[in-house]
Amino acid sequence: MSLVHVAGNPALDLVGTVAERGTTDLDELTDPTTLAQWFVDAGIVDRAPRVTTEDLRAAVRLREHLHALVTALVDGTAPPAAGRAALNRLARLPAPVPQLGPDGSVVRRGSAEACLAAVARAATELYDRDDGAVVRWCADDRCTHPFLDRSRNKQRRWCDMATCGDRAKVRRYRGRTT
Repeated sequence: MSLVHVAGNPALDLVGTVAERGTTDLDELTDPTTLAQWFVDAGIVDRAPRVTTEDLRAAVRLREHLHALVTALVDGTAPPAAGRAALNRLARLPAPVPQLGPDGSVVRRGSAEACLAAVARAATELYDRDDGAVVRWCADDRCTHPFLDRSRNKQRRWCDMATCGDRAKVRRYRGRTT
């Protein structure tokens, strides 16, 4: 699975950068350049910031705290203290700054630390939802991506219908035809 942004929240998408968690544990944040591009693809900044190896380590630590926090949120249990403390520490930092350009376009710039602060702030929003969305885990056994279920009846099963949902349809079809 490639780096995808289908969760509806950058904190959930960061958690999803470990594919097949608990089995193959495929870490998709392999180097600082990948993380820098992830920040752009997530819409946090418009231009990739300089990312160091230590920034990558900080992102991985945040991701693991977020995984524990999301697990608790889905399970309806209290957020783990260590994850909560790490999240709050990062959320207090300055986030990327939007600026209005001469042509009227908005440009978002920030350091890797500012991008992680934005992800931490997005994670806090998961606990303060007023839009009725529910955090779920993808139902595909090979995918461990969380997502916001905004469907009318809250029955969405897949993080992305084009990938995980299609795989499930193919498996069901093959099961019926063999």
